[in-house]
Amino acid sequence: MKKILVVEDDKSLNDGLVYDMQEEGYEVYSALAASPALKIFRTQEIDLVLMDGNLPDGDGYTLCRQMKQIRDIPVVFLTARDMELDEMRGFDCGADDYITKPFSTVLLHKRIQAVLKRAGRNTKQNVYSDGYLTVDFDTSNVTAAGKPLILTPTEYRLMKLLIDNNGKVLTRQMILDRLWDANGNYVDEHALTVNIGRLRGKLETDENKYIKTVYGMGYMWIGGLL
Repeated sequence: MKKILVVEDDKSLNDGLVYDMQEEGYEVYSALAASPALKIFRTQEIDLVLMDGNLPDGDGYTLCRQMKQIRDIPVVFLTARDMELDEMRGFDCGADDYITKPFSTVLLHKRIQAVLKRAGRNTKQNVYSDGYLTVDFDTSNVTAAGKPLILTPTEYRLMKLLIDNNGKVLTRQMILDRLWDANGNYVDEHALTVNIGRLRGKLETDENKYIKTVYGMGYMWIGGLL
């Protein structure tokens, strides 16, 4: 079931959109302002955002950019203003479509279906994302809460090995057999321990834990499992 986030400060319209989207078979979350919308976006695997351009605690264009930095998902703007400048602002911040109020629900449904279909075709399969940490393995870019993280080549390869085996225990020997440093040199037990510690320090927070030590065996990636 696709998840849609409705960000609209007009409560009656917000409630109507939520009801309508639920009737269409979507799982729907809603927010009346930018701040709660961003909190929902960070904690839920949202597939598409319906967003008003004007919000009581900011504007939708800024919120769109913030969301796109965390995870590149479709954003459709809902606005009462039929102005080319506003439409350009929407597309400049990464919006995928733009619908002017008032609109028919039939048109809205078609637009959402089209945007989700395009997003499905363009979705990169080689990306790890849990709402806080995003790793694009095609570009080697790593971000946490939308901010770039700098990893050494060994830390990056270690992280990728753990993510590729998400939920599985990798013994220290299994990791050592597959992990080499940037110059092709073998990584020993001490270096592995050091790199695990450094990787935890860069990736983890009190709310976000990723690497579990399985005592007497090795390590396991637990991102998205807790």
